[in-house]
Amino acid sequence: MSVALSSLTTLRVGGPAGRYVTASTEADLVDAVRAADAAGSPLLVLGGGSNLLVADAGFDGTVVHVRTRGVRVLQQDWCGGILVQVAAGEPWDDLVADSVERGWAGVEALSGIPGSTGATPLQNVGAYGQEVAQTIARVRTFDRVSGQVRTFPSLECCFGYRTSRFKGDDRFVVLDVTFQLLPGPLSRPVGYPELGEALGVGAGGRAPVAEVRCAVLGLRRTKGMVLEETDHDTWSAGSFFTNPVVSAAVVPDGASAWPQPDGSVKVSAAWLIERAGFSRGFPGEGAPVRLSTKHPLALTNRGSACAEDVRALANRVRGAVAERFGIVLEPEPRLLGLDLDPTPRPAG
Repeated sequence: MSVALSSLTTLRVGGPAGRYVTASTEADLVDAVRAADAAGSPLLVLGGGSNLLVADAGFDGTVVHVRTRGVRVLQQDWCGGILVQVAAGEPWDDLVADSVERGWAGVEALSGIPGSTGATPLQNVGAYGQEVAQTIARVRTFDRVSGQVRTFPSLECCFGYRTSRFKGDDRFVVLDVTFQLLPGPLSRPVGYPELGEALGVGAGGRAPVAEVRCAVLGLRRTKGMVLEETDHDTWSAGSFFTNPVVSAAVVPDGASAWPQPDGSVKVSAAWLIERAGFSRGFPGEGAPVRLSTKHPLALTNRGSACAEDVRALANRVRGAVAERFGIVLEPEPRLLGLDLDPTPRPAG
């Protein structure tokens, strides 16, 4: 079955899959992966397609679309929390909405993020002061090398800023994720100033989880970060670049930045992009790909774009930031079948 990957990604670009398989059960998923490996076929395990840029030539291999479902409470009182096992194909925001409705805290600030639950550990999805690593108890996977199911406790997942042991390594296919969520009506402490301001609470304050979800969705909509079928300003992969973590010596004067425990500094990629000369909506009407009119970190498909158009604008932005500040921006989405142009890194 031939399927255009543009129909399965939030950027809505990408050529055809060589072979397309839908996995609605865990057994289907494991069998499809085993069959592709036995045939020597390149493999793409696809969730919600929200963090993926696929080349216009498509993917000459097997695409296994994970459509497994299920949310199961394993234990009501585990170290003060609730253990919830979630199938990899469960839509992430559906899980967040369900958790908020049940009065479970821990993922409320991650509202509105598209994609599947199984994809969240790969890059340690985070927003508004929360990361999934804060709530993940374990990740259950299929090991393509051993052919066995292997479970990783949180400490063995090697979580970091937008990364984990699973990112960039296709060996492990996520089957389900178990979260430890907190019972009660109030959120985890709010650690993001913009969100705290929207909620009217100070740093470390708490608010009803439903109010936090509502506030986060509102903030995301102002930045074009909630997918809307009719709004091309939301046709994106979310933030295209991660906030670079650099030494304190190279942080530009006046930059929006956050000191890290190891002495390094995380710098706002949006600040760098705008100060390198790119306004929101760049390069303007008529372009197939533009920066969002609401947020400079999102590269948006205006309806007729191809993957090469996205790549070209990403290269332009990345090159200008490197030239202006000596800082290289790294893409957050996975690039499949194409790469950004190499950009010289500053000495030291």
